[in-house]
Amino acid sequence: MSDSVLSDDIALRIALAARTLPDTDPARLIRVLKDAVGLPPTAEKLATLRVKELKQAADGEFADLEQSVLKAAVTILQGGAGIASDPAPAVEPLAAHEMPNSIRVACASDSGENLDGHFGAARRFLIYQVSATEHRLIAVRTVDDSQAGDDKNAYRAELIADCQVLYVASIGGPAAAKVIKRDIHPIKDDQGGSARERMRALQQILANKAPPWLAKAMGFAPEARVRFEPIEAVA
Repeated sequence: MSDSVLSDDIALRIALAARTLPDTDPARLIRVLKDAVGLPPTAEKLATLRVKELKQAADGEFADLEQSVLKAAVTILQGGAGIASDPAPAVEPLAAHEMPNSIRVACASDSGENLDGHFGAARRFLIYQVSATEHRLIAVRTVDDSQAGDDKNAYRAELIADCQVLYVASIGGPAAAKVIKRDIHPIKDDQGGSARERMRALQQILANKAPPWLAKAMGFAPEARVRFEPIEAVA
């Protein structure tokens, strides 16, 4: 199908929706839409598209993807607001000497200050500094896949290489391996919701029973780590 068949609006929708789907470019998404709604994919056709139909189209091309990821793609295809209309949250300054005995945490996000991003498709990473007594959003790192080269997962892992913990709504095995290779501990939380709430919960863990690897990341001396016990929440 010639690109000239698509209106600028529909072409933009497809490009943005493809970015939310792991390992998907516009051409792959168009192949699936061909089976789901027919070509060309007009606004009228896309308005009738349902998540179940997108998941089952083209012999289940997207069958293994998370429901939340497919829902986000359908919303964009139907003209829903994209990341451009959702400004990044404001960051809180952190001086070099502030917040001792803390760790740096990345959260994959597609909207506001929410933990709702798939590692391979999230639009941004929210970067928090977290101690037992406080947490701050110190940076928002926007993903630019045009800079990723041949290995998108490696690019994203490098983007958060200064972090010790990563929260994601979902992450695949190869991507998790790239993250772990950089000594970042991935935590899958498919419930989504407020990233701030996750940071408050992490504060409690740090205050009460942080596992030894977290105690080390926080800068505690070896003799001080004996009081910490491993816990399932961050295993």
